[in-house]
Amino acid sequence: MTGTHGPLNAFLNLRQMPVAHAQLGPLAGLRLAVKDIYDVAGYRTGCGNPGKFAAAHAASRTAPAVQKILDAGARFVGKTQTDELAFSLMGQNAHFPFPVNPAAPERVTGGSSSGSAAAVAGKLADIATGSDTGGSIRAPASFCGLIGLRATHGRISLDGTMKLAPSFDTFGWFADDIETYEAVGKLLLGRDPHQHALNRPLSIGWLDALVSGPAEAAEYARMKALAASVIGEPAQVEYSFTSFADELYWCFRRLQAFEAWQEHGDWISSGERGLGPGVDERFAFGRAVDARTVETETTRRLAFRAELAALLGSHGFLVLPTVPGAAPLVNSAPEQLQTYRERALHLLCLSGLSGFPQITLPLGSVDGAPFGLSLLGPSGSDVALIRLGRKLLDAARKA
Repeated sequence: MTGTHGPLNAFLNLRQMPVAHAQLGPLAGLRLAVKDIYDVAGYRTGCGNPGKFAAAHAASRTAPAVQKILDAGARFVGKTQTDELAFSLMGQNAHFPFPVNPAAPERVTGGSSSGSAAAVAGKLADIATGSDTGGSIRAPASFCGLIGLRATHGRISLDGTMKLAPSFDTFGWFADDIETYEAVGKLLLGRDPHQHALNRPLSIGWLDALVSGPAEAAEYARMKALAASVIGEPAQVEYSFTSFADELYWCFRRLQAFEAWQEHGDWISSGERGLGPGVDERFAFGRAVDARTVETETTRRLAFRAELAALLGSHGFLVLPTVPGAAPLVNSAPEQLQTYRERALHLLCLSGLSGFPQITLPLGSVDGAPFGLSLLGPSGSDVALIRLGRKLLDAARKA
């Protein structure tokens, strides 16, 4: 792995080899970029770590979810940069030049699906695969002005994919237009198992209050008003889960980190891996999570999932800010990035803990940088969320 190429540092600098794709199909003529945690036949999967890349063998087959996109006519244009072992949220891999956010070049792209988001936002690809364990589709989509769905956990195959935290890992993709997004969704998702109309929008005050400041609050209020004009005024839910917001955040952090250490701990411990700052500390945190803590937090997680399912019922969906505001500045101090990360994960962890789908839509901006609005629905309502997204984006275009 010799670094990146192109003006946005989105793509890895790998020798390009032909990857077979269908000549006809619903995605014919569209360009596909693939996050470097997914196997592509003939390529090594580097996972954002030079040592992993050096030790890897070329994949003999392409990850099935990626193959479906190729079989629908999309043309492979390269593998994209990922944060190291997909364990970050900002898109700053210490081993590579950082990808550039085309929508706000002075701000981070978000990660870990950093190169994929940069490639689509920069018009270098029409579709790019990513993954979402803690927010790695939703945050970069919001930061770069893209559409991004965290699918219902387990709904799309992750065969041929690097695992991070299996009970949280999900397949995802980026596009900058809803027509393309919906076409990929139909291909990968098929028919929703959740067969009830989503017609009861809900809002929770403490989630809305996680926006960063007055400008963000004003823009979020504008986005909510736009949504209300299309899908109805969200009912303000005076509902408190058994666990407080901080408890849910730490539940996510502990369980994710524990699983990540179970997946990668042996490899990390077996040599000098040169993990970048932040990534090294997050794995060390996971190593220290004990079995009793896992049991306690798993019980908390299951209770939360049941409570959220009861709140949403058959027809409900949450309207919430995707992240606290625009992406942090590239030159932010590490402590500023960590503060933003923690605030963002308070919002992002709900979908991860429950396994329920969440879509972010590029409906807003703060200080000239993108800011997304999210809809979170019941398990198996992924296609319904994409269709609601189409309605909102159509309304925004006309506004």
